[in-house]
Amino acid sequence: MHPLIPPLGVAAAGLGVAAWMMSQRSVERWLIPYCLQTAKRRAPARGQRVHLLLCLADHYEPKLGKAPPEQAQRRVERWVNEYPKLFGEFRDSDGRPPRHSFFYPEEEYEPEYLDALAGLCQEGFGEVEIHLHHDHDTAESLREKLLSFKERLVVRHGLLSRDRQTGEVAYGFIHGNWALCNSRPDGRWCGVDNELTVLRETGCYADFTMPSAPDPTQTSTLNSIYYACDRPGKRKSHDQGVKVGRGAAPDDALMLIQGPLLLNWSNRKWGILPRLENGCVQHSQPPSLERLALWLKACVQVPTRPDWYFVKLHTHGANEKNMDVLLGEPMREFHRGLARLARENSDFEYHYVTAREMYNLARAAEANWSGEVEAARDHVLVSAAGNLDRRNLSAKNNCSMSNANALR
Repeated sequence: MHPLIPPLGVAAAGLGVAAWMMSQRSVERWLIPYCLQTAKRRAPARGQRVHLLLCLADHYEPKLGKAPPEQAQRRVERWVNEYPKLFGEFRDSDGRPPRHSFFYPEEEYEPEYLDALAGLCQEGFGEVEIHLHHDHDTAESLREKLLSFKERLVVRHGLLSRDRQTGEVAYGFIHGNWALCNSRPDGRWCGVDNELTVLRETGCYADFTMPSAPDPTQTSTLNSIYYACDRPGKRKSHDQGVKVGRGAAPDDALMLIQGPLLLNWSNRKWGILPRLENGCVQHSQPPSLERLALWLKACVQVPTRPDWYFVKLHTHGANEKNMDVLLGEPMREFHRGLARLARENSDFEYHYVTAREMYNLARAAEANWSGEVEAARDHVLVSAAGNLDRRNLSAKNNCSMSNANALR
């Protein structure tokens, strides 16, 4: 027997364990659609024009793990102090530095933390959006939480964004514990079946929660940008919807922008089972150009712009181990790799975008935008922090230290 081929009994046992694990995590809910869509997933061919739209959506929780105040403060200080120093030298194809989307949890609100992050955002290094962990909530209490937090972020900190036509305040959203629209089988960590409606009516422009696999909250819709509406009396209304660019947006719909979800056959567990590529960047999953190839293969796109590849990644950036990757050499090497790819391939361009900008680009593509990425970053929503001249960003890097000192 070949040494790389396990005995039949061992293989059968492994497959049996895998089947049990799949049943425990409701993998079949998304694995079947995944297999049916396999033929549609293709890595960009050589000579094909590629615009990588790269967004890192951070479940940014300074109090993660019930951290004491001094530890939470140090976490924020490290981001505000180190991010400009580490990444201020890098520029994408539009001349912009890496841009981080901080989805800050309502239940962890501390004004001094948001003031510090606001300073970092004003330098052009990112934007703040809304994150929320909640349990046994109602539509009314959820509405109150979101409206109150939105007002604080705008009035107290000058954050979020506005519709360039109406002036209405808007925000992006990530649900804590992946339980958007009461989607957990046990009903925990939400409680609101009509959450999509509450989000939309309180100013949410798009949800960025998915993918959640291997969690059972994962939707059967994957690798997509789509519109979903609440279904009366039903949980998990975002399980299916209308793909952006493939039909008119339904009335009362919310856009959902998903990150990549694929099986990685080049990295197998026990030498048999493919590992999951879910777009998570953390200590055990550093970014790499090898992973980038999979992210592009997911083909999260709007059909009217086949040259635009939407890659929304996620992380928990306030975790110390994760910060060693996100604020360390692994991330710097990834940025160097992107620059190298662009130098060596004239058909490849990369664009660091915030969650808001990714939404704007999806809307622009939906509207048959034929222009450049840079000109569509503010297509619908403009940042409250303003669009600073990127040529002056390097002169403002020293501001980060004073922002962090405000925490002391």
